[in-house]
Amino acid sequence: MKTINVAIADDQVLFRKGMISIINSFENIQIILEVDNGKALIEAIEVAEVKPDIVLLDLSMPELNGVDTTKILHQHFPEIKIIILSVYSEDRFVTHLMELGVNAYLFKNVEPAEVEKAIWAVIEKDFYFNEAFLTAMKNRLTGKKHRLLIQDDIPSTLTQRELDVLDLICKQYTAQEIANKLFISVRTVDGHRNNLLEKTGMRNTAGLVVFSIKNNLLDPSTLL
Repeated sequence: MKTINVAIADDQVLFRKGMISIINSFENIQIILEVDNGKALIEAIEVAEVKPDIVLLDLSMPELNGVDTTKILHQHFPEIKIIILSVYSEDRFVTHLMELGVNAYLFKNVEPAEVEKAIWAVIEKDFYFNEAFLTAMKNRLTGKKHRLLIQDDIPSTLTQRELDVLDLICKQYTAQEIANKLFISVRTVDGHRNNLLEKTGMRNTAGLVVFSIKNNLLDPSTLL
């Protein structure tokens, strides 16, 4: 089994060192890079011979914060997955980061087992949503001042097969599992996924799930 390479960017030294110790104890997961801010992270990845598969990213850092670092990573290293580790639990932070294209959003008080679960889920399924995120989504959707508006009439432009693929993506099936269920090739699944990303304007699979929730194509409670 391939070892998952992880980078961590967090300016809280004790937290960062603790996370490194915890993550290095996970089977087939290792920390290959640690920095204390987003600018140092980008610079380190640029010169690294081995790129990380996943970046664990704090939101509040000097030099370059988590939001701006996320944008740069998407632009220059789109293949790297991003898991936010943050003390901010406000709904607006959670949903905004997911819409920017991060693959998971974890609060810093989660158990180590959930960090391991999130890392594997992001690698295998491209996203990990926990109860805290889904609660934030529901709060934003039901709040009087929420900004999660239905996006024009995009769902009507999706073909039935694209809707089928989207439904299975939201149910957290892998590309291979979707291919098996729909009796199509993995390459065809990837093609439908790319079409969905282009039509919806989302950045990744996590964004497709957010899109489905916002457009009433998915009940958030079914993800738990």
